[in-house]
Amino acid sequence: MSRAFDRTMSVVFLVVGTAFAYGSLSISSSAYGSHVGPNIFPLGLGILLMLISLRLFYETLKYPAAPKEEGRGAKLDYKRFLVILASAIGYIMLLEEIGYVISTFIFLMIGFQTMERGKWLYSAVISAGFSIGVYYVYVELLKGTLPGLPSWLGL
Repeated sequence: MSRAFDRTMSVVFLVVGTAFAYGSLSISSSAYGSHVGPNIFPLGLGILLMLISLRLFYETLKYPAAPKEEGRGAKLDYKRFLVILASAIGYIMLLEEIGYVISTFIFLMIGFQTMERGKWLYSAVISAGFSIGVYYVYVELLKGTLPGLPSWLGL
């Protein structure tokens, strides 16, 4: 990307992250049967987005000077974007139906294979580890709730 684009987007993401974190403060802090309230996840995402945007802004300060024509005429990869967008929409639609672990595994596999074809085993191990790991930490350790495995699976 270009320095100007990255710097502009870092400021935009900082504003969005701040709004996200501020908005999460108005959500109730506790839910029945859960030690982790519904405000924790959005607050954490907002803070994470703010930190990452600050890091991006810092990185743009270290960019080397580039010729003026850089960034113009670069071919955009619409196919990858549309595949990941469609898989994100499918992930949202299937989350309640097939559960967090399976839908997240499928979404990550599609994303990894879209970005870099091949390495199926590597992608499967990372996707499974992330899906199961996040589910275990959030549901078992933090006592939160996520959609489990579907009942028709019989597990």
